[in-house]
Amino acid sequence: MIIDLPDTTVSQISRALVNVREEGGAVALGRVLTLVIVTRESAMEEAIDAANDASREHPMRVIVLMINSTDDEEPRLDAQIRVGGDAGASEVVTLRAHGEAGASNLESLVTGLLLSDAPVVVWWPNQTPDDVSETSIGRIAQRRITDAATKADPAGWVSSLGEHYAPGDTDLAWTRLTRWREQLAAILDQPPYEPVTSVRVRGAADSPSTALLAAWLRLALDVPVDWGYLDPQDWPHGIKNVTLVRSSGDVTLERPDSGVAILSQPGQPTHELAFPRRTLRECLAEELRRLDADVLYGRVITEGWSRLDAPSKGLHD
Repeated sequence: MIIDLPDTTVSQISRALVNVREEGGAVALGRVLTLVIVTRESAMEEAIDAANDASREHPMRVIVLMINSTDDEEPRLDAQIRVGGDAGASEVVTLRAHGEAGASNLESLVTGLLLSDAPVVVWWPNQTPDDVSETSIGRIAQRRITDAATKADPAGWVSSLGEHYAPGDTDLAWTRLTRWREQLAAILDQPPYEPVTSVRVRGAADSPSTALLAAWLRLALDVPVDWGYLDPQDWPHGIKNVTLVRSSGDVTLERPDSGVAILSQPGQPTHELAFPRRTLRECLAEELRRLDADVLYGRVITEGWSRLDAPSKGLHD
């Protein structure tokens, strides 16, 4: 069910939500958090679809905030409420703020719609302030999610993450590394238990996760990490390979294509692993599983990044 509320106020939206629950049988009981999505309108539906899918694991209220401010616009707040089949296991409130309504404090647009005593997570799918924890909307959130992959310069964005880090910050470029980190940790938990002497990491020029994986390995193993970006003609998207150098021989985890990975180890047959690129819904759902600060992520983008050498030259376009 979709309810449009043109030229409205936050108090009117709140009353409409109460009426929906009382008259339509939709209840907010069991909602575990409020997810605030700050996005441009052209990317709104993709973000809502991802949130709706994630809500089947994390029932929540989703507030989508779009700012359409120009000097000659009359101040106005347009809203839409989606419940039932149009909202997954959540209830979605979209807010379009025009004129002075969008230029004022964004926090005031959402505070009256937050679930009582429920954690707040803010997600910027695309247009992101440099220092999210210092924004008015970021200060009310326990977790703040950004996505380096959507930036014009993903590598530059990743390199600046540590400068503005505050507990509760995270980036989906880090979340996309989960399978890689799990597999590499499993390799090191198996014989021959030799120390790793160095590491090589390669990935596509549009993959900020490549740099974060290199920083994680530098922090975790405390060995030199040779990393860099490949020419887009050789590898267009995502991480290509990781090589762990040990005295008995190299261990390599490499993608021949975007759906599988080949694990090669000395004295053992190669193994083909299912390694599809993670969807936006999977990454968002994983981040919503924890509402405390990701301490390891914070160490990777600060300590790990500071220890990492510059990317190898001559590998990217």
